[in-house]
Amino acid sequence: MKTLIKLLLPALLVVNASFGQKKIWEETPEQQKERMSWYTNARFGMFIHWGLYAQAARHEWVKKRERITDDEYQKYFEIFNPDLFNPTQWAKKAKSAGMKYAVITSKHHEGFCMFDSRYTDYKVTNTPYGKDIIKQWVEAFRAEGLGIGFYYSLIDWHHPEYTIDGIHPQSATTQEEYDQLNKDRDMAVYREYLKNQVREILTNYGKIDILWLDFSFPGEFGKDRNDWGSVELAKMVRELQPGIILNDRADLLDYAGGWDIKTPEQFKVTKWPEVNGKRVAWETCQTFSGSWGYYRDEHTWKDNKQLLVLLIETVSKGGNLLLNVGPTARGTFDHRADNALKEMGEWMKYNNRSIYNCTQAPDDFRVPDNTLLTYNPETNRLYIHLLDYPLQNFFLKGYKDKVKYAQFLHDASEIRITAPRGYGMQEQMADSDINLALPVNKPNVEIPVIEVFLKD
Repeated sequence: MKTLIKLLLPALLVVNASFGQKKIWEETPEQQKERMSWYTNARFGMFIHWGLYAQAARHEWVKKRERITDDEYQKYFEIFNPDLFNPTQWAKKAKSAGMKYAVITSKHHEGFCMFDSRYTDYKVTNTPYGKDIIKQWVEAFRAEGLGIGFYYSLIDWHHPEYTIDGIHPQSATTQEEYDQLNKDRDMAVYREYLKNQVREILTNYGKIDILWLDFSFPGEFGKDRNDWGSVELAKMVRELQPGIILNDRADLLDYAGGWDIKTPEQFKVTKWPEVNGKRVAWETCQTFSGSWGYYRDEHTWKDNKQLLVLLIETVSKGGNLLLNVGPTARGTFDHRADNALKEMGEWMKYNNRSIYNCTQAPDDFRVPDNTLLTYNPETNRLYIHLLDYPLQNFFLKGYKDKVKYAQFLHDASEIRITAPRGYGMQEQMADSDINLALPVNKPNVEIPVIEVFLKD
């Protein structure tokens, strides 16, 4: 049975040269799968959006939303001083929440660099804070055994040679207006700047596990791979950090080696994402609330169950969850983020076996109502997440010849396989079904998990 399950398991299919003739570098599907195995086993990471916009405290796109000029935005640069920044505390919070890796913004769209770049004065070491935040962050997170990732914005609203486009704070409405705005700007100069900075962050901080480039928007008044020089950029990335995992936002989907993961943002996918009909590695990036950067007055925060369902459902479709924190301008986490991390960590402490090393269950396992399934192919165990706790009888349809033993995951207490309780219940069972006799009272767990030991 175990061998059959492994054959039926939706294997992690990865992008390779068969998707097209264009190549960034040479790698077999097997080599890519091995390179990414730590990541696809980790399943849960922390995203960190932090920059000058934390001082405005009203969304990381505040410069665009309010069409703020560079001169007006300068006040945030002149006073930036996150005196309470303690990256060791951040790392411990991520680890306690059950996260296995983290990705931080080295530069967001505003153009401000959180690292000590030699190619600009618009960087954290020139603010009152005066220290390289990225260096401290990397050391602290690496010390906790967490994977290290950098977000780097392809977009730059501060660089004088970056051509004004449709999402720029000074965007226009006609081609003639753009031509006038950009008459003294040279995107080729910015392209070289971009490439130099990516080289810096992939050279100066040791081994980097993930690079998040963000983002392309082809079309009228937009930018694509040609604007970024994406092909040469990706080649450089692969040469500098051969083991790195690269996201899909540099407009290189048709290049083998141009990306490793699909990155759906702020929505739940309906099924495991595919490219050219084949399942690919993927990661959804999500926020606790409606903003990536710190937003003091934003109140649409997800509750603990919503966040846990988001994590479980992502893994149930073979993906990773990258969950975002937007630190304050003092360098602390919002109390609402702290509470959310603590609650998720409490659940993960007892139930992480249903997340780590898990993936989508084989297709021959029927999903019971109001549940989500994950599966560990190495241990041959199925995890049933009870989103709506059943009343005593819990039918597993078609499971009779598959189940060896069942227990609650949080306390390893046996769940007996018995005939159903209640008049007429036996009539609802088919010969291939089994019934798990659950206690009447829901365990003191936000989402209880049944760990099912499958027959070999």
